[in-house]
Amino acid sequence: MNEPTSVPSPSALNSFETWAPLLRAWADGIEAGNEGGAVHMAGAVGREGWRSSSGVRPRGRASAAERKAVERVRDALVRAGVESVTFSARVAPSGRTRLRVMGPSPAVESGPADGGTLLLVEGAVPEPWRRLPDPTPAARPARSADPAALERRLREQLPGAVGADDEEIAAAEARLGLALPDELKALYRVVRGRGEDWERDPRAGDAVYDAVGCELFPLDGLYVADTTSRPAPWRFAACEAVVTPPGAAVQGLVGSPGWIVFGDNGGGDRVAVDLTPGPAGHAGQIVLISHESFIGAELIADSLTDLVRGVKPRGRSRDRGKGPAVAHVNAAHLQSAEAAAHPDLEVLRIGVWDGPPVDLSPVIGLPRLRTLTAYPGTLADPRQIDRLTGLEYLEIGPGEWRTLLDAKAVPRGLTAAGITTHGLRDHDRLTDLSNEILALWGRPPIVRTVVDGDLGPLPPA
Repeated sequence: MNEPTSVPSPSALNSFETWAPLLRAWADGIEAGNEGGAVHMAGAVGREGWRSSSGVRPRGRASAAERKAVERVRDALVRAGVESVTFSARVAPSGRTRLRVMGPSPAVESGPADGGTLLLVEGAVPEPWRRLPDPTPAARPARSADPAALERRLREQLPGAVGADDEEIAAAEARLGLALPDELKALYRVVRGRGEDWERDPRAGDAVYDAVGCELFPLDGLYVADTTSRPAPWRFAACEAVVTPPGAAVQGLVGSPGWIVFGDNGGGDRVAVDLTPGPAGHAGQIVLISHESFIGAELIADSLTDLVRGVKPRGRSRDRGKGPAVAHVNAAHLQSAEAAAHPDLEVLRIGVWDGPPVDLSPVIGLPRLRTLTAYPGTLADPRQIDRLTGLEYLEIGPGEWRTLLDAKAVPRGLTAAGITTHGLRDHDRLTDLSNEILALWGRPPIVRTVVDGDLGPLPPA
C-alpha cells in the first residue's frame, strides 16, 4: 500500500513504550482473527476521551490499569501539543506488534476521540462565524436606562467600594477600540471590580454580586464577545445557522463587535451589554451568552439599570428555532428532502433512516444550502452532491466519498469535509481516503508513523 509514512519518531507520542500498556490492555479483550491467530485493533485517544474498535469484549468500566495506560498516552499528547490521534495495530500471537499512529496533521482539525475535520482551505471558518450583526440604526436605549440613578443606587448599596477614575475608563475604551455606554461607565465609577479591593473583607465581593446581579469582571477584564471568542469545531459549527426573527430582541449571532462582556452569572455564562440589538431590542440591553451553546444570546434585562434593580424584561422570550434554515431528515423528523426544501435552507442533515434512500433532487439549486451531512447508506445517488454548488461543508460515509472521487464529482467549493463511519473501523483505509480528499486541494497529508515492538505472548483464546 502506498502511504505517507515516517520512521519511528523519538517523541513520546510515537514511542512504542508509550502505547504498549494500552495495546496490551485492549489486546487481552479482543478475539483473535483468522490470520494466524493475530489480533487487530484500532482506536483513538484524545485529551477528552478514548475509544476502541469493535471486538473488545464488554468489561464494564475501564480498569485502573487501562485508565493509567490511557493517561500515559494523554500525557504524550499534551507534550506534543496534540488534541487527539487515531491508531491501528496488528499483534501476532508471539506478541510482535506493528503499530501505526495517524497524525496529527495541519490539515485536520482534531475531533473528540474519533478523528476530525479535513480543512481543505487554510484559515476558512464556517458561514455563521463570518456573519456580522445587521445594522439597527433606529435602536435606542430602553426608557429604564438611567446612568445617574444607577450610580446613586450602587453607591448606596456599596458605600465602601473602590471605583475607577476617568483615566482607567479611557484606557479600557482604548484597549477595546470602542466607547463604553454611559451605564457601564457609571457602574465602574462606583466599583472597578478588582479582587484586591476586597481582600480584607471577603463579604465585599458577595455584596458586589448582590448589588450588580452578576460576578463583575474588573475593568481591565472587559472584552468584546465577537465570533473569535466563541470557537467551535467545524463539524458542529457548520451545522449552525444565524437566524433573527422580526420580533427578536437579540440577534441570533455567534458573536458581535457590540457585545461587551462585563461579568459572569457564576455558572460560566457571560453577561454582556448589547450594542447591536435585534429588531425589537434596545441599545445597551443586557444579554446572557451561554457556554453550552455556540450561537445566540438570551435577553435578561432591558438595561443595566434594570439588571441592578432586578427587573426582568416583559414579554420577551428566546427563539431557539432555526425555522427552515436547518432541517433534519430522519426517522423522528422530516421524511424526505422534499419536505426540507425551502429557499432559506442552509443546513440539511440526514440521519438514521429506515425508509428508501433519500433523493436530493428537491434541494438542488437552493441558493443558501451550504452544509450537507448524511449517514452512510442514506443517499439514493451520492453523485447528486456535485450539483449542490453552494456547499462549503460535506460530511458523508466512506462509500459515498468513494463514489464522488471515482466520478470526479467532489464539489470544489468545499472548504471543509468530514467522513462519518458510525464508529471506528479500518483506520488505514480511512486515512487513505482522507489523504485522497486532501490531495484535491493540495493540502498536507495525514502521516502514519509505523512503530514495531513486542508485547509478549498473547494469552490463549
